[in-house]
Amino acid sequence: MRQWTIDAFADQPFRGNPACVVEPFEAWPDSAWMQALAAENNQAETAFLLRSADPARFGLRWFTPAVEVPLCGHATLASGHTLFSEFGVTAGTITFDTHSGPLTVRRADEGYEMDFPSQPPVRIETPAGLAVALGAQPAEVWVGPYLIAIFDDPATVRSMRPDLVALRTLGVEAELGPGNIGVAALAGAGADHDVVDRFFAPGSGIPEDPTTGSLHCQLTPLFTARLGRDTVRFHQAYPGRGGDLECVQAGDRVLLRGQAVTVVESRLRLTPP
Repeated sequence: MRQWTIDAFADQPFRGNPACVVEPFEAWPDSAWMQALAAENNQAETAFLLRSADPARFGLRWFTPAVEVPLCGHATLASGHTLFSEFGVTAGTITFDTHSGPLTVRRADEGYEMDFPSQPPVRIETPAGLAVALGAQPAEVWVGPYLIAIFDDPATVRSMRPDLVALRTLGVEAELGPGNIGVAALAGAGADHDVVDRFFAPGSGIPEDPTTGSLHCQLTPLFTARLGRDTVRFHQAYPGRGGDLECVQAGDRVLLRGQAVTVVESRLRLTPP
């Protein structure tokens, strides 16, 4: 059984967000086995694929080292890249059946475009303890699947070193529970992107996620409304890596555009029981 490590939302190795993608199965393995392999891989996500009668349609599930998650952007991009580049899928678009409904990855001029659900957040009062845990006072706080703190200065986002133990208990207002917190700020004049952001997810077993597609399902409707246009360029400023996304608000959907690079092909010396 083969497995690939893909750097998603990256145009070169060692940028973006690495995800492991396992060779497609004929039937779903036991969930505990998939969780154990994801913990062994110890990447933000491991993606598991299920074949169907349609060569351009697959089941898809995502596991962090700690939990199965309902939506993951970078591992979906990595899965599409693997099927296009390693398995030679010739269709222009691949459809994935997931816990969040059908998701698509299609070839685009300089990479891929994914079609995801838009998840507009709502504004709330700043939760007690959030500013202390982040080390800075947010200008605004929004909530949807994740808690999102908005800052006035992008340098605050880039330099942030939060208390991850404290963050794990914060964000109970979010649909996916505490410990999943995004931070963002407008990038300012002269930047080659519009928004800089980061995502801390100790509640999902990930101290900080390098580039998070699902976060941008919330950030895109927020910042397209703020900027007055449908397309926003994001830079997720994970220290030492960083990833880039172009996102388009399309009705109740978000189109996420990015590139991907294969960095490892490996062989698993085990099969599900």
